[in-house]
Amino acid sequence: MSDVQIELTYPDGSKHSFPAGTTGAQVAASIGKRLAADALAVKLDNEVLDLARPIHKSGSFSVVTPTSRKGDLNPDGLYCIRHSCAHVMAEAICRLWPETKLVYGPPVDDGFYYDIDLEHKISTEEFAKIEAEMKKIVEEKRPFTRIELSRSEGMKKVLAEGNPYKKENAERAEGTVLSFYVTGPEPGKFWEDLCRGPHVPDTGRIGGFKVMSVAGAYLHGDQSQKQLQRVYGTAFPTQKDLEDHLRRLEDAKKNDHRKLGRELKIYIFDDDVGPGLPLWLPNGAAIIEELERLAKETEAAAGYVRVKTPHICKEKLYQTSGHLPYYADSMFPPMEFEGVKYYLKPMNCPHHHKIFGSELRSYRDLPLRLAEYGTCYRYEQSGELFGLMRVRSMQMNDAHIYCTLDQFEQEFLAVCHMYLGYFKIFGIDKYVMRFSTHGAEGLGKKYVDQPELWKKTEDLVRRALKNGEIPTEEVSNEAAFYGPKIDVQVWSAIGREFTLATNQVDFAVPARFGLTYKAADNSDQTPLCIHRAPLGTHERFIGFLIEHFGGLFPLWLSPVQMRVANITDKQEEAARQAVKQLRAAGFRVEEDLGHGKINAKVADSEAAKIPYLLVIGEREAASGSVAVRGRGRKDLGTLPLAQFIAQSQEAVANRTR
Repeated sequence: MSDVQIELTYPDGSKHSFPAGTTGAQVAASIGKRLAADALAVKLDNEVLDLARPIHKSGSFSVVTPTSRKGDLNPDGLYCIRHSCAHVMAEAICRLWPETKLVYGPPVDDGFYYDIDLEHKISTEEFAKIEAEMKKIVEEKRPFTRIELSRSEGMKKVLAEGNPYKKENAERAEGTVLSFYVTGPEPGKFWEDLCRGPHVPDTGRIGGFKVMSVAGAYLHGDQSQKQLQRVYGTAFPTQKDLEDHLRRLEDAKKNDHRKLGRELKIYIFDDDVGPGLPLWLPNGAAIIEELERLAKETEAAAGYVRVKTPHICKEKLYQTSGHLPYYADSMFPPMEFEGVKYYLKPMNCPHHHKIFGSELRSYRDLPLRLAEYGTCYRYEQSGELFGLMRVRSMQMNDAHIYCTLDQFEQEFLAVCHMYLGYFKIFGIDKYVMRFSTHGAEGLGKKYVDQPELWKKTEDLVRRALKNGEIPTEEVSNEAAFYGPKIDVQVWSAIGREFTLATNQVDFAVPARFGLTYKAADNSDQTPLCIHRAPLGTHERFIGFLIEHFGGLFPLWLSPVQMRVANITDKQEEAARQAVKQLRAAGFRVEEDLGHGKINAKVADSEAAKIPYLLVIGEREAASGSVAVRGRGRKDLGTLPLAQFIAQSQEAVANRTR
């Protein structure tokens, strides 16, 4: 062991010294036996390392376990498990088909894949055979052993193996050494693969796993290259975790917004209109109107004023704002009239800047909060379009807050609390506010080149978040080009993650437009600008809500809030009168007055996921009442129609779930 000491800083801030060369496993053991037993890897600064790797430098240190302190699955732990399982699957495939040439196998969202070159086409019927071989390897609890060779020695080893794909991978690898992982205690006797790592200590630490699918994939995604087979799998710390995941996948298929959006007649796409350009049907328009009503009420109470801006504008506006150099690839091509180029509007902010600058402003006018549900157009690539999640036409819950430096913290936190209020209304229990900062290497390219203002503004945001006790995760190199931002990640009821909303600080663009206000000392000052969209776009938010509620929207948001059905023809007129009263009371109502049996009408209402079916038979017609059936075939008894209306109006007014 070296006489040189390194200093490791634990998550609690305490600092501990160890001889250089101490392994992660030894550090974990020094903390506690239980932690050492649970450890999958360690994290030094931002790098995850095998437990057996010697540590030669000081830094922030933590032990990677299957779950976090909150009990959630640890992303770093999942990465190690899935990376290791990719090796196990590759070994199993090589056992079954020795002629296999391996390409590469990284972890991805929800699992991993391995690209292979194999003449035999793997079928879904052969997944069980692959899993059986994988099970044998896992049960052997063989260690993952890292071997490091100099670049020249490593290349000799790769060339001797004769795999052209691994040769290319080795040539593309960075650094002075090449690393290999042996699925066993020593090289030469066990399966091995060129790999950077990290991996779990042994194959026995891979809990539940499953081969999920196989598909064609071109090498490096290049259609001019050879087509390979991409075998997908997934892995979790335990079999129960795997089963929970598979159940969520089934729920996700059942509640996919693309499937439910079509079945519930919320929106459609049409080839004659164009990809990524949704057509909102009456049911979708009803949801949009309710969301706009909510936003307008909330924003009016918070002191916002509403504006409207056009869908196109001159090129010069986006040159002034600085958007063209950064976003030209995401904008529709320009249209030229009378020698002037016009663009479809990709964002609202330059237009709002023009409104701010249209008259003289005083510090007494600030903060000025300009809000608009503006339609924007962005040319997403065809392969990136995905239902309502990635579209080319979007209606954005946008606003821009112009404020002084002294007002910034209060305004920024007010936006954060607006998010939290919306989350409560929609029952969003799982969310993360992600604080995105700039990367110094991107200055002048990805970000405006004003390093001092970047530091000052990011410090302002950090202080506001700390003072407001707003929990956030900080990520580098993900800011907007003009300033730091908060991206809000939410999870639907079925566990799918969405980037839903944003809260951005702009220290650069107002100055480009020459925006100023008269300060108390009569000097001209440039306002700070906060870009915010708490409900994101109608498209993405409604896609999220469809999956979050599984189509079972709360009464206030449901496109059709109730349906009225008669039992026989004799109650048809009474049913029509009930529909008339309900519509007069402001409800969205359908009628089912056909000759079908009531059981069929109940089934139809259930399939349409309508909150209430109001049945009128002979007794109800005579008494002015309705037999109320709640969604899920719940018999809620018979109520006077006036009482049902009053109760429902209260539920809608309070937006209860």
